[in-house]
Amino acid sequence: MKGTINMKSRLLTALICIAAFVSGINAQQGGMGAATPSSTKGAVIKGKAPVNKKLLKVKLPKAQEASLKNGLRVVVLESHLLPVFSLEMVVLSGGLSDPADMRGLAGATATLLREGTAKRNSRELSEQLDTIGATFNANSGVSSFQTSINTSGLTDNLDQILDLFAEVIRTPKFPVEEVERYKSRTLAQQPLLRAQPQFLAQERLSQAIYGAHPASLLVAPAEALKKITAADLARFHAQNYVPNNATLFITGDVTLAQLMPKLERLFGDWQRGTVPALTIPAVPAQAATMIHLINRPGSVQTVFNIGSLGIDRTDPDYIAMSVMNRILGTGPSSRLFLNIREDKGYAYSVGSGFNASKYRGTFTAQSPVRTEVTEGTMREFMNEFKRIRDEAVSATELDNAKRAIVGNFALSLENPQGRLQNIITQKLYNLPANYWDTYPQKVEAITAADVQRAAQKYIDLGHLQIVAVGDAAKTREVLAKFGTVEEYDGDGKPVRNAAAKQ
Repeated sequence: MKGTINMKSRLLTALICIAAFVSGINAQQGGMGAATPSSTKGAVIKGKAPVNKKLLKVKLPKAQEASLKNGLRVVVLESHLLPVFSLEMVVLSGGLSDPADMRGLAGATATLLREGTAKRNSRELSEQLDTIGATFNANSGVSSFQTSINTSGLTDNLDQILDLFAEVIRTPKFPVEEVERYKSRTLAQQPLLRAQPQFLAQERLSQAIYGAHPASLLVAPAEALKKITAADLARFHAQNYVPNNATLFITGDVTLAQLMPKLERLFGDWQRGTVPALTIPAVPAQAATMIHLINRPGSVQTVFNIGSLGIDRTDPDYIAMSVMNRILGTGPSSRLFLNIREDKGYAYSVGSGFNASKYRGTFTAQSPVRTEVTEGTMREFMNEFKRIRDEAVSATELDNAKRAIVGNFALSLENPQGRLQNIITQKLYNLPANYWDTYPQKVEAITAADVQRAAQKYIDLGHLQIVAVGDAAKTREVLAKFGTVEEYDGDGKPVRNAAAKQ
């Protein structure tokens, strides 16, 4: 018996490694991230992408749905290729539900779920999960509208894993010593984050775009974290972790008929609750273009993060934005990569991306460059922004971008978890039921005019916020050629009368 458990654990470990490897490849090829460092110097671009020219037509397997009497929704996507399953509970409360003076409460609640329950302490829970080769993760961002709690494992261990999952979801104890340990650990990590120029650049850009909106935060403020108590976590959990505020999404070697009696046993007596209504604050009006220079004396690099307000997930321009961003800044054939890295040799990595949620996200472009090419890089960023706004993209660029996006989508369908994430997105944002069935056709329908319109609307040159992290003594004057410069210290605090210090 022990040998069987060990063999199954090794199998699960191998499967997880394979999944991580495939996910890493897909992440590198994704349509919204920064460019990969693969070089195309000297390559001849023949206008051919490794995707059949026939339009991809898919008829995706439909998920099965049911609900418990207490309002807990259940969505099951069967996949019987391997004896594994994964489960994600989405609670429709996250960082946006935090009290204004206690940002980070939802994230702390999620993180500390497994640090002790009515039956087991943190160590005992970890040992139980390790023994059966199960994973468990929970998270909620400071500007997220939901909390996600995930578990996975072998279907042979389904009953044990579900028992532990329900225990953690329903009866966390938030021991005072674990809460204090979490606060100390999180507060100790913040200075390390602030030592990273990429973090400083992203933080300042978010603050410049969002002002007092929760989306301006990358991490919970230290003063808010210090206030959080075990009682606060228990209160947030009691108010928000209720069945009528949650959905269970499950994929793998399981069936709805098999699961429902188990879920009824574990969650059927979970009491409904009245969840505080979520009001998402309006995104503020955008300020005029400003250059934000964060001084890091002696730095040999300038880290750029340039952006403007983008779109929400249900915006009709979402797919046009995806195609535009692919052409501009995703992958080694993108304009930013071919210009700033390959032609000019200013940077090793450069790219653009965008995000979208229940509120308007951001469009951003970023690159770390050598200090001495700060001016040249800034100029080329602006040249590429203006070019994609002012000129229609070529037929070859458009065709390659669309086929790459559809190709990546096709690859994602090979992964049951990828298909499940598509379903979660469709449910969370109330997208049409056939959204993913018709996704390739939607991409194919994008025209050069659509791309240009998206660029003109969302690469907003009049409100573009430009963040540069580097040695102010060496970059202040060159950046001033492009606009008004506001200088900050390494803690993000404005430095007044910066000009007088020159």
